[in-house]
Amino acid sequence: MDNRTSKENYYLDIADAVLKRSTCLRRHYGAIIVRNDEILSTGYNGAPRGRRNCSDLGFCNREALNIPSGERYELCRSVHAETNAIISAARRDILGGTMYLVGRDAKTGELLKDTTPCSMCRRLIINAGISQVITRIGENEYTTTNVRDWVFNDDSLDPQYVELSDAQVEA
Repeated sequence: MDNRTSKENYYLDIADAVLKRSTCLRRHYGAIIVRNDEILSTGYNGAPRGRRNCSDLGFCNREALNIPSGERYELCRSVHAETNAIISAARRDILGGTMYLVGRDAKTGELLKDTTPCSMCRRLIINAGISQVITRIGENEYTTTNVRDWVFNDDSLDPQYVELSDAQVEA
């Protein structure tokens, strides 16, 4: 009997280790991109290279303005973990790959069970050619999302006004 951890949890554990480099005061995220059982890149959320991190400044601009989580990302100093992982790899290498993503509360270290890429990161993931995203929702539990679902279920369109056929999505 094989008692080893599953491949999914193995890679999620690595993404969980990557998030320890996060410099955000609200949420810590770690992402890795894997293809053919090879880790191609990693990313965590933090200020752009050369800029001061929120952890160095001692404050979060969005928190100071009482902006709820998931809103007004343009006021955030951080580059998201998913974005950092994507820009650290060549598209030709990550085509068809899998992104593993883990999030934790920065203050408590508790696992964020609702971790999912934001709308902007979803667009980048689609264009990067990543085929699936696996997110940790429990210490050994995860969800798998087929990125193609994000193409067909376009969160940037109000479904009450727009219906796309498969042929339009392929165009």
